Amino acid sequence: MKLVRYQRGDVIAYGSLGKDVIHCLNGSIEMGFSATEQCVNLKEVRILCPVQPSKAICIGLNYKDHIEESHAQTPTEPIVFIKPGTAVISPEEGIEYPRLSNRVDYEGELAIVIGKRAKNIAEADAPKYILGYTCANDVTARDLQAPDGQWSVAKGFDTFLPLGPCIQTEVDPCCLDIQTILNGKVVQHSNTKYLLFKPYWLVSYLTSIYTLLPGDVILTGTTLGIGLMQPGDTVVVSIENIGELKNTVVRV
Repeated sequence: MKLVRYQRGDVIAYGSLGKDVIHCLNGSIEMGFSATEQCVNLKEVRILCPVQPSKAICIGLNYKDHIEESHAQTPTEPIVFIKPGTAVISPEEGIEYPRLSNRVDYEGELAIVIGKRAKNIAEADAPKYILGYTCANDVTARDLQAPDGQWSVAKGFDTFLPLGPCIQTEVDPCCLDIQTILNGKVVQHSNTKYLLFKPYWLVSYLTSIYTLLPGDVILTGTTLGIGLMQPGDTVVVSIENIGELKNTVVRV
């Protein structure tokens, strides 16, 4: 199922994405969903970010080719940082180019969406705690990314975490084609099979540190080809069997 969060008028709700319609659902991520007999036309709604996470936990340097282009050493354990919930934006919303930065980069990534409260989870049990997967863009003010590895400023600006367009609940996260497309040109292209630290293992590892709550997301890392964006650019993160996350960069 492709689970979407949408707005129609003043109403925000969840539904299952069809070809031209959304099949309305009752419920929530915390409580689960049930089907209804109602549908709404896609043209009548605005697709929102699929979750509003309490935290987005991100993994750095998780593809070998990106490690090589960054001239970094291969990590022996995950490099972890957190983005605030205020960084999250929906598909089609503007990525704000901050006044403090002179270089803002795209980083297309697969994101894991947590479905229920998780702490100290075994790797084999991780799928039970995962609602599904979505597209993410780990937007980064590269010139503000300190060499000591403290990345909170460079990656934490408002609008620096586009998510969406849906949560795919029925997909194998370990072999998905992933692309980033800037102004119609493919600038990143890889497959999640090349992740160093795999999705289920990451859930187990991270829940040994944090309590993950329903709607929290884990960004699994970006691949070769990071590069800068300018105001007016359109960036798309496309992941096989999930969809396309499209945003435009705007000057503030």
